[in-house]
Amino acid sequence: MSYPQARLREDYLAATLLANRAFSETLCAPLTPEDMGLQACPEVSPPRWHLAHTTWFFETFILKPHVPGYRPLDPRFEYLFNSYYNGVGEQYPRPQRHLLSRPDTATVLAWRRQVDEALADLLSRSVTPELAALVRLGIEHEQQHQELLLTDLKFNFSHNPLYPQYQPHEDQAGGAPALSWLEYAGGLVTIGAGDASSSPGSFYFDNETPRHRQWLEPFALASRPATCGEYLAFIEDDGYQRPELWLSDGWAWRSQQQVKAPLYWFLNDGLAEHYTLAGRCPLNLAEPVTHLNYYEADAFARWCGKRLPTEVEWEHAAASRPVTGGFVENRRYHPAIATPGEGPRQLFGDVWEWTASAYLPYPGFQPASGAVGEYNGKFMCNQMVLRGGSCASSRDHLRASYRNFFYPHLRWQFSGVRLAQSMEACDATPATAP
Repeated sequence: MSYPQARLREDYLAATLLANRAFSETLCAPLTPEDMGLQACPEVSPPRWHLAHTTWFFETFILKPHVPGYRPLDPRFEYLFNSYYNGVGEQYPRPQRHLLSRPDTATVLAWRRQVDEALADLLSRSVTPELAALVRLGIEHEQQHQELLLTDLKFNFSHNPLYPQYQPHEDQAGGAPALSWLEYAGGLVTIGAGDASSSPGSFYFDNETPRHRQWLEPFALASRPATCGEYLAFIEDDGYQRPELWLSDGWAWRSQQQVKAPLYWFLNDGLAEHYTLAGRCPLNLAEPVTHLNYYEADAFARWCGKRLPTEVEWEHAAASRPVTGGFVENRRYHPAIATPGEGPRQLFGDVWEWTASAYLPYPGFQPASGAVGEYNGKFMCNQMVLRGGSCASSRDHLRASYRNFFYPHLRWQFSGVRLAQSMEACDATPATAP
């Protein structure tokens, strides 16, 4: 690579980094100082903590190792804002992050300025491929926290009886297109990222590797995610009271938590409402249902006489599709109604789609070396895979091979369901997938 080409790459990397860092602060602009410290349960974090933790990530993995003599704004922040990297050091207890009234937001923003300036200066020089890869990892990491910031904020706000509005959005009109079935022949398919599957300079996480072959039996995939109206029919058919539809762990969760509907739903005397980041509003039956956990998605699929797709089926169907849909860049922060068209709709964006696949390493998986190797691999136990992204995900963050993962009982993410069925079970005349 010639020097002008290398400089162009480094300038683009720096511009992308700083724009992404600025977007995190844009997401926090509507919030009050009181909002910045909210934490309603141990799984979520305050907005200020997200701003600080992403800054800690760049400081810890990029500036300290690559800038001689770099001096942190406050060395004590390493303990406060380390999430789970045991190789770096001990961490402040996650359930107590709401107690961190100090450093205040002004101090965290000043820390971000210091780190951003140091990163810009570092990237103004010659950048090795190894350093560029770490910076890209930091960008992708911050995009993940931008989504978490929004989903955490929604959960935090939902506990306020005033049901605060983060940002208004226009109501959607019209209905969802009729559900159809798209057939896939199956056979020996290749999934994952790395090697010849990725263009030069493209990014993927280590849990997407290595690229490998899997066998698929013929299957069919629903043309769009399930809607709120379809899920409401499940509820009205006593779906939450029928143990034959539920996995044992799911039934135990439902019974212990006394759950009767998706998170944020209010069903009272025939009135259906839900809480959104635009406030409490009537439920739009045409929108994709969201805020389901794995147990709910699986029970709904059983009620429909269908099943959840495996992650291999999902990726095979998505591999040739463009990354289009509703993303955080739209700044709507709510799933959109599916639009008519050929092929599967809303594979990317709007709602994450639960799969039937446990989050496990691919054959031959090797985590990254050093502390960053803790990013994904150590969580490959007792969690389920979701695919596709959501209305809070960045478009540039997503690809067909991307693997998200959560514990099966959690539902505060924008998580929905797309049905699948084995070809032997097909009882409709499916469309042919492109």
